[in-house]
Amino acid sequence: MATKMADHGILIASGPWDPTPWAEAVRSLDPARPVFIWPDVPDRGAVRYVMAWHPPEEALAGLPNLSVVFSLGAGVEHVLSRKMLPDVPVARIVSDDLTERMTEWVALQVLMHHRQQRRYDRLQDERRWHELRQPAASEVRVGIMGMGVLGASAARVLVALGFSVAGWSRGPKTVPGVESFHGDAGLDPFLARTDILVVLLPLTPDTRGLLAMPLFRKLARDGALGGPVLINAGRGGLQIEADIVRAIEEGVLIGASLDVFETEPLDPSSPLWGMENVVVTPHCAGWSDPMELTVQIMEQIAAFEAGRPLRNVVDRAVSY
Repeated sequence: MATKMADHGILIASGPWDPTPWAEAVRSLDPARPVFIWPDVPDRGAVRYVMAWHPPEEALAGLPNLSVVFSLGAGVEHVLSRKMLPDVPVARIVSDDLTERMTEWVALQVLMHHRQQRRYDRLQDERRWHELRQPAASEVRVGIMGMGVLGASAARVLVALGFSVAGWSRGPKTVPGVESFHGDAGLDPFLARTDILVVLLPLTPDTRGLLAMPLFRKLARDGALGGPVLINAGRGGLQIEADIVRAIEEGVLIGASLDVFETEPLDPSSPLWGMENVVVTPHCAGWSDPMELTVQIMEQIAAFEAGRPLRNVVDRAVSY
């Protein structure tokens, strides 16, 4: 068995994440398969698969038998951006568990802004009993940018909560109860009807830096909340944080919830930490459970070695 698996090893290159749970998960599922943790790779020719999250550039180079790179999260730009990435398939994660966790976070943030929880927190700190005027969910227009698996799931839950929900995507998408916009022609009308903007887009050359002042100024200003709110759990590279700060200070945005940032972890000196109606979470919205996701990856590997096609392979031309 050891000889058979000699060139079928798995390299864990998990960047800022602790690699140990991922390695332990692989070993528990396939004890005979060699598992390496970067940078301890005594035989680079033994590596056929890489499980990666923000891998060091050199971790993907010099692997002569590499066949597939598996992203350990929903995003893939952290792999595609590596200059030493070989010409092999990159497979992204599509997980019910991750989708449910992301949907929970999005629903929580929408409700926090809708139900004015940060204002109530301040009133509690001041020991003041004061009821705020509360619009109904049906009066609040939520717009979701990115209507893939994550966006569609969040949309269905928000519709069930009573919000007026629309989605925008590059191509047409249909979700029951959700108004659909797509393409360049649909973007401005979508923004103009949106009070709470939820962003679950991939990071591509077209979307990098999209969340900036020109886009914020196109959001609705006539809504029940008194101004627009930004919620971003997509990728940090989508946003210009200096513009978010300025938009909050100038009232172009009345609030924001951010789970991703241009540089992570977010610098302690960032003004975002202390802004009254801004929620900062540490890239935890779609937390990746090592065992649950490793089971999926090992199923993919078994299918691949049996000659069946990989699922969720990234189209490098569009970066997702």
